[in-house]
Amino acid sequence: MSAQPVPAPAPSPPPTPAPRERIAAIDVGSNSVRLLVAEYDPASGLSIIDEIRDQPRLAAGLAATGCLDEAAIERAMQSLARMREVCQRRGVRRIAAVATAAVREAENGPWFVRRVRQELEIPLRIIDAETEAALSYRSVAHHFRLAGERTLVADIGGGSLELIGAVDGLVELTVSLPLGAVRLTELHLPGDRAAHKEVEALRGQIRKQLKRGISGREWAAAAVIGSGGTFTSLGRMVQARRGIPPGETVHGVEVTASEVEQLVDWLASRTPEQRRQVPGLNPERADIILAGLAVTAELLDWVRARSITVSAFGLREGLLLDMAGAKEISAPDPLRLFREFAERCQSDRRHVEQVRFLALLLFDQLAAELGCRPEERGLLEAAGLLHDVGQLVSYRKHHKHSYQLITHAERLGLPARDRMLVGLISRYHRRTGPRRKHPEFAALPPADQDVVRRVSGLLRVADGLDRGHTAAVETLRVELTPETLLIHIVPRTVDADLGLECWGASRKADVLAKVLGRDVEISTAVPAAPKPPRKTGRGKVRQK
Repeated sequence: MSAQPVPAPAPSPPPTPAPRERIAAIDVGSNSVRLLVAEYDPASGLSIIDEIRDQPRLAAGLAATGCLDEAAIERAMQSLARMREVCQRRGVRRIAAVATAAVREAENGPWFVRRVRQELEIPLRIIDAETEAALSYRSVAHHFRLAGERTLVADIGGGSLELIGAVDGLVELTVSLPLGAVRLTELHLPGDRAAHKEVEALRGQIRKQLKRGISGREWAAAAVIGSGGTFTSLGRMVQARRGIPPGETVHGVEVTASEVEQLVDWLASRTPEQRRQVPGLNPERADIILAGLAVTAELLDWVRARSITVSAFGLREGLLLDMAGAKEISAPDPLRLFREFAERCQSDRRHVEQVRFLALLLFDQLAAELGCRPEERGLLEAAGLLHDVGQLVSYRKHHKHSYQLITHAERLGLPARDRMLVGLISRYHRRTGPRRKHPEFAALPPADQDVVRRVSGLLRVADGLDRGHTAAVETLRVELTPETLLIHIVPRTVDADLGLECWGASRKADVLAKVLGRDVEISTAVPAAPKPPRKTGRGKVRQK
């Protein structure tokens, strides 16, 4: 008689957590005013409660007059009044509000700050360029692993470009240049349509400013991360051009220098009205996006960077982290982040750890035959831990829910490409394997499609080998012949019945069999489950 696993005692319900303080950050920028309401927990970081943004364009006319325009001030006051009401209704206990380049440079900037304080009781303060850069950098450092490399963080606002250079996570450069998108548009691209010669003249002025502000040789080939509206717009436009659905997160998207150049050339031939129709571009940013992208293109060229990575977080989140007294997280352990996310999604911890273990055993023995690159092992490990997170939504179709949750999880510490690949690998851990008729899979480059096929093939078999969620398989070894892949599985106990595991793995071995071009057989020394119908032909599945 086969041994039956002893059911674990029902866990006691977790204690009700104490209510966390709600805090809010307001960023009064040259182009936009943004509010972020959040709660902070040292273990999970910031939990966003609400977000509002408006574009009163405080920098409008500033370059010509040196003062904030009265109409822009009134628009900003209305935006801030709405944000104060949101804070009150959301139960915010503390607010931090900062004003940047436009208010900092305007002759009537201090008067505007006093008016906000008196009429709206919002504690607005003007911060200098160094503080602005430091807050943006803190936000980026919270989401990207910056240790061990040279990093250049760029934040393009309406009035200025803030650059923060760090080596191994330590800041060595902070510089503010008058290269904001609103400022440059008013000074150099004032017409309805910018001719290519006007764009080239603008780029010449940008080059001169960059040469004065930063050593191209010292920061050559640094990893460049972009924070702010110009870069999130850039990321969304590039995603649209790549055929990626518009709902996908833009955080961590890597954009090549050539893609930036192509967008600059293409947008220069469009009118502002035509730009408002560009997929991925916020219509309110259509008139200033060209100037922002021109700065981006020149910056990448000056430091000889091949690409820029988009950060969806900026000064506001840095301000919230500062308010909460959060510690810097410059190099989080990715496995810890994966496990925490799986726990929050109520995954079966023993099962996902067992799938991870078996999947890596398969990878280590089959990687050479499959043609896997070393980095694919990390993708498989992540998918092993995360493949069942979709069960938080529902069991049925949970593989599809897993894809959605993973690709939208910005705090996993994965670059956008890796997050997409892990999401798809997890999506194919059950039911049908990768299909070109699936839009998300079809949108991948051919090389990445091959990665998904190889890695999901391994994950499917590993998941099948723990079909009962009992971790009954102790280990495995593979045997390759010209015609067959034989997987020998070893039970954890001598009297364990691995019939269910053999059956589960056999049903899911189709993708691996096709990739290898071999039959796949699952072998065990203990009595096996009834054999499923045998499939004929090469690259099919047999159970032994």
